[in-house]
Amino acid sequence: MIRGIIFDMDGVLLDSEPATAVISVRGMAAFGIQAKPEDFREFCGMGEQRYFGGVAEKYGKQYTPEMAKRIYEIYAREAKQELILFDGVPEIIRTLHARGYKIAIASGSLPIKVNTNIAAAGLPIECFTAIVTAADVSKQKPDPEIFLTAAGKLGLSPEECIVCEDAVSGVTGAIAGGMQVLGVTTTFPAERLTQLGARWTSDHIGKLLELLPDLS
Repeated sequence: MIRGIIFDMDGVLLDSEPATAVISVRGMAAFGIQAKPEDFREFCGMGEQRYFGGVAEKYGKQYTPEMAKRIYEIYAREAKQELILFDGVPEIIRTLHARGYKIAIASGSLPIKVNTNIAAAGLPIECFTAIVTAADVSKQKPDPEIFLTAAGKLGLSPEECIVCEDAVSGVTGAIAGGMQVLGVTTTFPAERLTQLGARWTSDHIGKLLELLPDLS
């Protein structure tokens, strides 16, 4: 029986990828990298080091932690105006919490980005039992570590958790961790997510209200 829900953040609860890409272009310019927003797409969901580092490598540069620091200084100031907030997400999370489900976020982003996004989207922080970020794990998606860590913090086995993911790396990691997956089709088509092992697909997390009964 499903008792826990683990949400990725970007592309699932909100869409910060366009804002992140635009801000990353500006931040990386300070390091002599003239990137384009579309350069970042293939690295979505792989964690900051690969997201920034993969693009840096394209332009013959090496990733440094200072890149992420500079980019997220800009992000914290300006992202709120650029984020795309998905309709009804806070209310859906409150409903699922009221139904008795334990809820976690498992994001490959650093805490500064996760915290900025939670505040900007008005997510009900009181409904989350756990928030796991890149700072809490040593391996990034598609490794299952972040999902297994989240399940552990919920006090549940992997089999008791459903993961909501939009990225190939995230779906792959959740399946490797032994969890069921709702593939959210904001980034990749349903066919691709199903091929990776997603049991269900939808363009919105509201699908969970159909899938998960009241446990309370």
